[in-house]
Parts: sequence; C-alpha cells; structure tokens
Amino acid sequence: MNRTELQKPNPALRFRAFFLVCGVVMLLSEIWKQFTLTFAVNGGAYIWLYFPFQLCSTPMYVLLVLPHVRRESLKNALLTYLMTFGLLGGVIVLADTSGLHYALPALTFHSFAWHAALAAVGVLAGIARGKPSPRDLKNALLLYAACCVLAAVLNASLKRFGEINLFYINPACEMEQVVFRDLVPVLGKGAVLVLYMCMTALGAALLWAVWRGIAALSAKKHGPAA
Repeated sequence: MNRTELQKPNPALRFRAFFLVCGVVMLLSEIWKQFTLTFAVNGGAYIWLYFPFQLCSTPMYVLLVLPHVRRESLKNALLTYLMTFGLLGGVIVLADTSGLHYALPALTFHSFAWHAALAAVGVLAGIARGKPSPRDLKNALLLYAACCVLAAVLNASLKRFGEINLFYINPACEMEQVVFRDLVPVLGKGAVLVLYMCMTALGAALLWAVWRGIAALSAKKHGPAA
C-alpha cells in the first residue's frame, strides 16, 4: 500500500458532519413532537404509544453516535444498519402512509418528513459505506436483535404507565401491521410477532444484498481496463 492510499480518507468521514446534523435535527424535531403530542393534543398527559423507540426512531440514535465512533467495525455496522433497517423503515412506511396522519397538520408533515429523511439517510449511508461485508450484516442484525430485546423489556416495564407498543411487538397490543394482522387468527399472535421480526430482518438482508450488487456493478464499470 502506497502513501497516497494510506492518506486516502474513509468515505464515511466525508459524511460525518452531515450525519451529526441529521441526528441533531431529528432529535430536536422529536422533542418538539413529544411536547406537541403531550400538551397540544393530550392536555398534558404523556401518550406512551408515541415513546420514541420504534424501528423508525432508532436511526436518530445511530446518527447521533456514528460521527463519534472510531472503531472501523462498529462504524461499518452502524452504516449498514442505516442503509438496511433505516432505509427499510422509511420506504415501507412511505409505501403505506395510513399511519402518518395526525389531527394537527404540523405533526403529519413531521411524520412524512421523518420517513423521507430515513430513506435519504439510508441511501447516503450506503454511498458512504460502499460494499457492505457479511460481517457488517451480522453486526447490523445483532443491533436490531438488541433493539428488539430492549423494546420488549421497555414494553413490559412501562406498561403500568399506559398502553405502549415499542417495535410493535407487545403481545398485549393488537397487531396493526398490514398483512401480519391478517395472519393473527391463523397463526396466533406470538407466532406472528416472531414472523414479523424475522421478515423485517429478511427485508434488511435483501437490501444488504442489493447494496452489494450495486457496489459490484460500480466496481466493474469503473474498474481498470483490461
């Protein structure tokens, strides 16, 4: 490896400031949303169903952490999470916008903008990462699994304060996800919740494969001539 290669910056570094700004903007907008829902919509009572820890909320936390990460394997895992699970969350919700509408137009705008931002950030994370490795996918899946476990713990521990359904995996709540809710009478709620998490992971894995394919095609197109 020559000196020029050693001095070549990691492509992800070019996006460090962008990711941090996105994370801060999303955090501030989420704080505004929580205050608006609590005081303007619900008369000062907190609505636990909107507790900010859903699949579509996790990219905000990742964006806040990512610019400060120096360990390459962790950085790649976080980028892969954004370009798979984050992108998936944005695209799927925008494909079915039934859950994005609120009584207040400002909240509806925030919801649409949030998920559009997830899609945009996911694409930029994919550009920053380039070709994700199998290890990147494994670590992103482990992060998703850890989030599911944390969501289950929070669902169980916070339910005394009100209805809560983080990651939509609380067995005490009705399954509201399209397609999966129709499977509950057939398979039972527990089996459908497991299926839902597995299909989410599969969707992220498929996006990982798409990104690898794009990177391979790009390398072939821009590679040195024979």
